[in-house]
Amino acid sequence: MTAFPIAPEAVAGAAAAVGTDPVTLADLLRVASAPGFDRWREQVRRTGGCSDPIHLSGTSVTRDARTGDVLDSYSTAEEPGGRLRVACGNRRASRCPSCAWTYAGDAYHLIRAGLTGDPRMGIPDGVRVHPGVFATLTAPSFGSVHNRPETGRCRCGAVHADDAPELGTALDPDTYDYAGAVLWNNHAGDLWRRFTIYLRREIAARAGITHATLREVCRISFGKVAEFQKRRAIHFHAIVRMDGPAGPDDIPPAWASTGLLGDAIRAAATRVRVLVPVAGDVPARVLSWGSQVDVRAIGADGQELTEQAVAAYVAKYATKAAESTGTMDRRVGELSELDKLPGVPDHTRRLIRACHDLDEHYPDRKLWAWAHMLGFRGHFLTKSRHYSSTFAERRQVRADFRARQECRERGLPEDPADAEGSTIVLAHLTYAGHGHTPGESWLAASIARDIRLNRETAREVLTDLDREGDDRAWAAEAA
Repeated sequence: MTAFPIAPEAVAGAAAAVGTDPVTLADLLRVASAPGFDRWREQVRRTGGCSDPIHLSGTSVTRDARTGDVLDSYSTAEEPGGRLRVACGNRRASRCPSCAWTYAGDAYHLIRAGLTGDPRMGIPDGVRVHPGVFATLTAPSFGSVHNRPETGRCRCGAVHADDAPELGTALDPDTYDYAGAVLWNNHAGDLWRRFTIYLRREIAARAGITHATLREVCRISFGKVAEFQKRRAIHFHAIVRMDGPAGPDDIPPAWASTGLLGDAIRAAATRVRVLVPVAGDVPARVLSWGSQVDVRAIGADGQELTEQAVAAYVAKYATKAAESTGTMDRRVGELSELDKLPGVPDHTRRLIRACHDLDEHYPDRKLWAWAHMLGFRGHFLTKSRHYSSTFAERRQVRADFRARQECRERGLPEDPADAEGSTIVLAHLTYAGHGHTPGESWLAASIARDIRLNRETAREVLTDLDREGDDRAWAAEAA
């Protein structure tokens, strides 16, 4: 009889957690009692508890570059099910909470490094004193919606709760400009691009120099995240920073200030216009930013926002998309699919239908392909090249760490410098599927929760130790 690798009380807990679902419970017991369960659990742990891992099959061989001797060999045939599982890397929290959590962590550190500096990422600490603001650019009105004004009473006469489902939906769906809303979402990237052009011109005008001269004395860097408002319109939160011409390593010119930057942002936003031409029976439109442009200073003592708060805010929305408004997180194949999704709000359904109806008039805008995003087709988190580090560099840091772990386990040179030029790795791995069975999904989610809890506990301990150290330093200084 096969030995059971997990405690009976854990099985009882699992049974209670999955409730009366016999398929999940039966599969969970099958996975937990399989001979390769320990290795499967280790694979899933290394993916961070990924909910939709990529399966690979194949082999790799490590040879001595000089003699050709085989130093190490690996085959997925030795793995559970003959497959190696790697993290999917999806940023959407609705698809994979584990990978999205990792992505959010990367986003936090990338944004924070551009505000406070981080020599480990190649960003000097001096960037903290460079002028920087947190700006919010919103969409214009497409019709009256249910809201929570300062008076507390909506135009419909009700006082809505914070989480009321009707917030952001049209007061009169028959007069709401759904076509204008999806076209605005679709052209939001063009509006942002033109905004960055006008911003540099406005800064140059306020500094009393030409646009060409500005490039020689100052560099403008951005870190931007997109967010869907309750009314399902995109708006952008952007960190805008002024550096010297060489980037974060360079001191900005003496005239650069947060006040000048804020004034330039507001002026640039009012100048932006994007023309959508006539198409069939759809009239021409001139798209622009909404009248509400919020600009707040970041950083130093006395400023409105801390660097940590801004970085956390950006990271929070970096893993979300239109599904937070009640739509799908996958592309819509046919309009009839909406009838199978009773949970999609009517306001969202009308926006998706608007994408469908407008697609034939603007084929180059791919509105139907992006109907699940309510027309928006841009990236949710973007940044200037010189703002900070990159996601690729953050992923490479983790990959190098894991490679050193593997080398340590297999007795190979742990330092890449020791192995460079002395070994050759020949690998042939192919795609063999993805995802989990129902029981595997439950176990992977449990592993992900444990990993996250352990990391959060460790972070709290480190924070407490840092606080105790600060208290000791303060006491010593006071004495």
